[in-house]
Amino acid sequence: MAVRLPGAWTVAAVAVVVGSLVGAAGSALKAMLIPWQVGDVVPADGPVAPDAPRVEVAETTHAFGTVGTGETGSHRFEVRNVGLGPLTLRKGSSSCSCTVSDFDQEAGEGGEPKREVPPEGSTFVTVQWKGKPPGGPFRQQVTVLTDDPRRPEIVFVVEGTVLPSWKAVPPTIALPRLTASASERAATTIFTYGEEAPVVESLAIDHPQASQFFSLSSAPLSPEDLASEPAATGGFRIDVTVHPGLPLGAVKQVLTARFRMPEPVTAELLFEGSVGGDLVLAGQGWDSSRQALRLGTVSGRTGLKTTLFLTAKGPHREAVRPRVVETVPDTLEVTVGEAKPIGSGGVVRIPLEIVIPAGSRPVNHICSEQAPAGRIVLATGHPDTPTLSIPVCVVIGP
Repeated sequence: MAVRLPGAWTVAAVAVVVGSLVGAAGSALKAMLIPWQVGDVVPADGPVAPDAPRVEVAETTHAFGTVGTGETGSHRFEVRNVGLGPLTLRKGSSSCSCTVSDFDQEAGEGGEPKREVPPEGSTFVTVQWKGKPPGGPFRQQVTVLTDDPRRPEIVFVVEGTVLPSWKAVPPTIALPRLTASASERAATTIFTYGEEAPVVESLAIDHPQASQFFSLSSAPLSPEDLASEPAATGGFRIDVTVHPGLPLGAVKQVLTARFRMPEPVTAELLFEGSVGGDLVLAGQGWDSSRQALRLGTVSGRTGLKTTLFLTAKGPHREAVRPRVVETVPDTLEVTVGEAKPIGSGGVVRIPLEIVIPAGSRPVNHICSEQAPAGRIVLATGHPDTPTLSIPVCVVIGP
């Protein structure tokens, strides 16, 4: 009897069905033999000894909420040993703000601290972190090494938000349009995030003649003002009054506020402005950023000679006839030269020859808190800037 062979299409269909069944069976067998990798669990290479330790961790991530800048937080993670053999834990790597704080100081291989956990026992790993400026969300981690062949390392993560201990709003005190002949005022607010309200101890500005040109004051914030900044627990307002007479040009100073809450805190704020007018100083030794004449250290035996230039513009330029009113130290000699027009005559330039004579006595006016600036005070003849005070930073040595 003739045997009828199946057609090509029939053979193909049967092959597909059989192949699918074989593949599924193989996949199922593979899944039974190889455990799933969950989280940071790492499958062991090869068979695991029946008396091997087995680590079990209920949580590896902790959200701690908020912590202040400079404050330290901590969280305890429980580690269990559900195997038949003792479990050994060792410190691994950590991010810069995170540490494992409570490992036994028994040295393991290489001298690293370790901890032993007996079968069916448990321990706690305490992770510490410190809030670092400037604040904001962060995520830190530490790694603990184990001798569980199924899970050779555990990564513990802490995350949350670091609150700054203080914040200035606005961060920079700006008065872009100062005039040499009128007072101006500006303010900033310091919000704090400590457990106690801040107590202001001092306010200072680093200008060499700060007491002459600046007045600083502070006042606690009202409940309404405090409510405008979420999470702030206290704060104060800083008011700055700029008096007439600042030298013309850019002004860039640092305002320092020192306060307690209850720990001491130092806040440094930038004060920026520009004094406009018809008079401008320039020349060797003139520091336009600090608006001061910097002569440095001068030998009293040899002395020094330099020249500044006072430039006058505007409708009153011809009226500018500087006259020396005061010099500090009094050994400074200032000679006012002849006013000369520049270019088409819209600007007049007047030289100021400054001499420290040989044989001058030692003095210290280096422009610090301990050694305030010296000065050259001129009566200018200009109606808007009748007096011009030039800070002088100088040390005259022997």
